[in-house]
Amino acid sequence: MSEQPIPNYPRIRCVQSFAELAAGRFSDGVNALCWPRVLAGDFAEIVAALGSGEGVVVIDEARLSGLALSAQGRSARAAILEDLRLLREQARDPVLNCIHGYPRDEDAGPVATDVFSWHADSAPVEADTWLCTYHGSPSEGLRNEDALRRVDVPATRAELLKLYGGADDAGFRDFLHEHCYDLHYAALPGAVPYGFGHFNLWRITVDWPGSPVPPCVHRAPATIPGEPRLMVIC
Repeated sequence: MSEQPIPNYPRIRCVQSFAELAAGRFSDGVNALCWPRVLAGDFAEIVAALGSGEGVVVIDEARLSGLALSAQGRSARAAILEDLRLLREQARDPVLNCIHGYPRDEDAGPVATDVFSWHADSAPVEADTWLCTYHGSPSEGLRNEDALRRVDVPATRAELLKLYGGADDAGFRDFLHEHCYDLHYAALPGAVPYGFGHFNLWRITVDWPGSPVPPCVHRAPATIPGEPRLMVIC
Protein backbone atom coordinates (compact mmCIF):
# COMPACT_ATOMS: atom_id res chain seq x y z
CA MET A 1 0.00 0.00 0.00
CA SER A 2 1.19 3.52 -0.75
CA GLU A 3 1.79 5.54 2.38
CA GLN A 4 1.99 9.25 3.04
CA PRO A 5 5.40 9.88 4.65
CA ILE A 6 5.66 11.12 8.21
CA PRO A 7 5.80 14.91 7.86
CA ASN A 8 8.94 16.85 8.61
CA TYR A 9 7.28 18.76 11.42
CA PRO A 10 9.15 19.91 14.55
CA ARG A 11 6.39 18.68 16.87
CA ILE A 12 6.79 15.07 15.64
CA ARG A 13 9.83 13.02 16.61
CA CYS A 14 10.43 9.62 15.04
CA VAL A 15 12.06 6.83 17.06
CA GLN A 16 13.62 3.52 16.13
CA SER A 17 12.19 1.11 18.70
CA PHE A 18 9.39 0.48 21.16
CA ALA A 19 11.77 1.10 24.05
CA GLU A 20 12.65 4.52 22.65
CA LEU A 21 8.97 5.27 22.10
CA ALA A 22 8.12 4.39 25.70
CA ALA A 23 11.04 6.32 27.18
CA GLY A 24 10.58 9.47 25.11
CA ARG A 25 9.68 12.73 26.80
CA PHE A 26 7.38 15.41 25.46
CA SER A 27 9.42 18.62 25.61
CA ASP A 28 10.79 21.43 23.44
CA GLY A 29 7.45 21.62 21.65
CA VAL A 30 7.38 17.93 20.63
CA ASN A 31 3.88 16.52 21.20
CA ALA A 32 3.92 13.35 19.09
CA LEU A 33 6.33 10.42 19.02
CA CYS A 34 6.15 7.95 16.13
CA TRP A 35 7.76 4.57 15.59
CA PRO A 36 7.52 4.06 11.79
CA ARG A 37 7.20 0.37 10.90
CA VAL A 38 6.50 -2.08 8.13
CA LEU A 39 4.74 -5.18 9.44
CA ALA A 40 4.56 -8.51 7.64
CA GLY A 41 1.28 -10.34 7.18
CA ASP A 42 -2.21 -10.04 5.77
CA PHE A 43 -4.21 -7.77 8.06
CA ALA A 44 -7.11 -7.66 5.61
CA GLU A 45 -7.53 -11.39 6.17
CA ILE A 46 -8.03 -10.78 9.89
CA VAL A 47 -10.70 -8.17 9.17
CA ALA A 48 -12.44 -10.55 6.76
CA ALA A 49 -12.31 -13.38 9.31
CA LEU A 50 -13.88 -11.16 11.96
CA GLY A 51 -16.91 -10.76 9.71
CA SER A 52 -19.51 -8.05 9.49
CA GLY A 53 -20.52 -5.82 12.35
CA GLU A 54 -21.78 -2.41 13.35
CA GLY A 55 -20.16 0.47 15.16
CA VAL A 56 -17.01 -0.17 17.18
CA VAL A 57 -16.41 -3.86 17.96
CA VAL A 58 -13.86 -4.67 20.66
CA ILE A 59 -11.80 -7.75 19.75
CA ASP A 60 -10.42 -9.65 22.71
CA GLU A 61 -7.33 -11.85 22.48
CA ALA A 62 -9.34 -15.05 22.72
CA ARG A 63 -11.38 -14.16 19.64
CA LEU A 64 -8.31 -12.97 17.74
CA SER A 65 -6.37 -16.11 18.63
CA GLY A 66 -9.28 -18.34 17.60
CA LEU A 67 -9.48 -17.08 14.02
CA ALA A 68 -8.69 -19.64 11.31
CA LEU A 69 -6.02 -17.90 9.24
CA SER A 70 -3.46 -18.58 6.53
CA ALA A 71 0.27 -18.23 7.19
CA GLN A 72 0.09 -14.54 6.18
CA GLY A 73 -2.89 -13.97 8.44
CA ARG A 74 -1.10 -15.66 11.32
CA SER A 75 1.90 -13.35 10.80
CA ALA A 76 -0.38 -10.34 11.03
CA ARG A 77 -2.02 -11.72 14.17
CA ALA A 78 1.36 -12.33 15.78
CA ALA A 79 2.31 -8.70 15.15
CA ILE A 80 -0.86 -7.44 16.83
CA LEU A 81 -0.47 -9.77 19.79
CA GLU A 82 3.11 -8.60 20.23
CA ASP A 83 1.97 -4.97 20.29
CA LEU A 84 -0.64 -5.81 22.92
CA ARG A 85 2.00 -7.55 25.01
CA LEU A 86 4.45 -4.66 24.78
CA LEU A 87 1.80 -2.13 25.72
CA ARG A 88 0.64 -4.16 28.71
CA GLU A 89 4.24 -4.39 29.91
CA GLN A 90 4.17 -0.58 30.02
CA ALA A 91 1.14 -0.76 32.35
CA ARG A 92 -1.14 0.33 29.51
CA ASP A 93 -4.59 -1.04 28.82
CA PRO A 94 -4.64 -1.52 25.03
CA VAL A 95 -7.90 -2.16 23.21
CA LEU A 96 -8.10 -3.73 19.75
CA ASN A 97 -11.05 -2.34 17.81
CA CYS A 98 -12.62 -3.33 14.52
CA ILE A 99 -14.41 -0.14 13.52
CA HIS A 100 -17.29 -0.35 11.06
CA GLY A 101 -18.50 3.15 11.89
CA TYR A 102 -18.59 5.80 14.58
CA PRO A 103 -21.69 7.60 15.88
CA ARG A 104 -22.14 11.11 14.57
CA ASP A 105 -22.84 14.01 16.90
CA GLU A 106 -26.14 15.00 15.31
CA ASP A 107 -27.23 17.46 18.00
CA ALA A 108 -24.05 19.10 19.21
CA GLY A 109 -25.15 22.67 18.68
CA PRO A 110 -22.45 25.07 17.47
CA VAL A 111 -19.60 22.55 17.93
CA ALA A 112 -19.66 18.90 16.86
CA THR A 113 -17.87 16.74 19.41
CA ASP A 114 -17.59 13.39 17.65
CA VAL A 115 -14.29 11.77 16.66
CA PHE A 116 -14.55 13.05 13.07
CA SER A 117 -13.96 16.58 14.40
CA TRP A 118 -10.41 17.82 14.89
CA HIS A 119 -9.86 17.40 18.61
CA ALA A 120 -7.44 16.76 21.43
CA ASP A 121 -7.82 14.04 24.03
CA SER A 122 -7.88 15.18 27.65
CA ALA A 123 -7.12 13.91 31.14
CA PRO A 124 -7.09 15.38 34.67
CA VAL A 125 -3.51 14.13 35.23
CA GLU A 126 -0.44 13.57 33.06
CA ALA A 127 -1.36 11.09 30.31
CA ASP A 128 -0.89 10.29 26.65
CA THR A 129 -2.60 8.28 23.92
CA TRP A 130 -1.07 5.38 21.99
CA LEU A 131 -2.53 4.20 18.71
CA CYS A 132 -1.79 2.18 15.60
CA THR A 133 -3.92 1.46 12.52
CA TYR A 134 -3.38 -1.97 10.94
CA HIS A 135 -6.12 -1.87 8.31
CA GLY A 136 -8.49 0.71 6.88
CA SER A 137 -8.09 4.46 6.77
CA PRO A 138 -5.52 5.69 9.31
CA SER A 139 -6.00 8.51 11.80
CA GLU A 140 -5.14 12.05 10.73
CA GLY A 141 -3.24 14.85 12.42
CA LEU A 142 -3.34 18.63 12.14
CA ARG A 143 -0.40 20.89 12.89
CA ASN A 144 -1.07 23.02 15.96
CA GLU A 145 -0.16 26.15 14.01
CA ASP A 146 -2.94 25.28 11.54
CA ALA A 147 -5.57 24.72 14.23
CA LEU A 148 -7.86 27.16 16.03
CA ARG A 149 -10.04 26.15 18.96
CA ARG A 150 -13.64 26.42 17.85
CA VAL A 151 -14.54 28.18 21.10
CA ASP A 152 -12.11 30.96 20.08
CA VAL A 153 -13.91 31.62 16.79
CA PRO A 154 -15.94 34.76 17.65
CA ALA A 155 -19.15 33.69 15.88
CA THR A 156 -19.01 30.22 17.44
CA ARG A 157 -18.27 31.62 20.90
CA ALA A 158 -21.27 33.94 20.58
CA GLU A 159 -23.50 30.96 19.74
CA LEU A 160 -22.13 29.03 22.70
CA LEU A 161 -22.72 31.99 25.02
CA LYS A 162 -26.31 32.10 23.82
CA LEU A 163 -26.64 28.37 24.50
CA TYR A 164 -25.09 28.83 27.94
CA GLY A 165 -27.36 31.75 28.76
CA GLY A 166 -24.87 33.70 30.82
CA ALA A 167 -21.73 35.83 30.78
CA ASP A 168 -18.30 34.94 29.40
CA ASP A 169 -16.96 34.08 32.83
CA ALA A 170 -15.52 31.16 34.80
CA GLY A 171 -18.92 29.44 34.74
CA PHE A 172 -18.98 29.66 30.96
CA ARG A 173 -15.50 28.15 30.77
CA ASP A 174 -16.66 25.30 33.01
CA PHE A 175 -19.62 24.82 30.67
CA LEU A 176 -17.28 24.60 27.65
CA HIS A 177 -15.10 22.04 29.40
CA GLU A 178 -18.02 19.97 30.69
CA HIS A 179 -19.33 19.54 27.13
CA CYS A 180 -15.82 19.09 25.62
CA TYR A 181 -16.38 22.10 23.36
CA ASP A 182 -12.95 23.46 24.31
CA LEU A 183 -11.23 20.34 22.95
CA HIS A 184 -12.37 20.75 19.35
CA TYR A 185 -10.61 22.68 16.62
CA ALA A 186 -11.14 24.20 13.20
CA ALA A 187 -8.51 23.89 10.47
CA LEU A 188 -7.25 27.24 9.28
CA PRO A 189 -7.50 28.07 5.56
CA GLY A 190 -4.78 26.30 3.60
CA ALA A 191 -4.09 23.75 6.36
CA VAL A 192 -2.76 20.42 5.10
CA PRO A 193 -3.54 17.47 7.42
CA TYR A 194 -1.14 14.53 7.63
CA GLY A 195 -1.89 10.82 7.90
CA PHE A 196 -0.66 8.63 10.75
CA GLY A 197 -0.13 5.80 8.25
CA HIS A 198 -0.50 2.05 8.63
CA PHE A 199 1.50 0.04 11.18
CA ASN A 200 3.21 3.12 12.68
CA LEU A 201 2.87 3.14 16.45
CA TRP A 202 2.15 6.63 17.76
CA ARG A 203 2.27 8.13 21.21
CA ILE A 204 0.62 11.54 21.33
CA THR A 205 0.01 14.16 24.00
CA VAL A 206 -3.34 14.97 25.54
CA ASP A 207 -4.68 18.14 27.17
CA TRP A 208 -3.84 17.85 30.87
CA PRO A 209 -3.19 20.55 33.52
CA GLY A 210 0.47 21.56 33.51
CA SER A 211 1.41 19.91 30.22
CA PRO A 212 4.67 21.42 28.93
CA VAL A 213 3.52 21.08 25.30
CA PRO A 214 0.23 21.62 23.46
CA PRO A 215 -1.94 18.56 22.82
CA CYS A 216 -1.72 16.71 19.52
CA VAL A 217 -4.73 17.64 17.36
CA HIS A 218 -6.13 14.68 15.43
CA ARG A 219 -9.31 13.03 14.18
CA ALA A 220 -10.73 9.75 12.93
CA PRO A 221 -10.96 9.47 9.14
CA ALA A 222 -14.26 9.32 7.32
CA THR A 223 -15.80 5.85 7.50
CA ILE A 224 -15.63 3.93 4.22
CA PRO A 225 -18.46 1.37 3.85
CA GLY A 226 -17.11 -2.16 3.61
CA GLU A 227 -13.62 -1.17 4.76
CA PRO A 228 -13.49 -1.50 8.55
CA ARG A 229 -10.58 -0.04 10.48
CA LEU A 230 -8.51 -2.39 12.62
CA MET A 231 -6.60 -0.46 15.25
CA VAL A 232 -5.21 -0.59 18.75
CA ILE A 233 -5.61 2.34 21.11
CA CYS A 234 -4.86 3.01 24.76
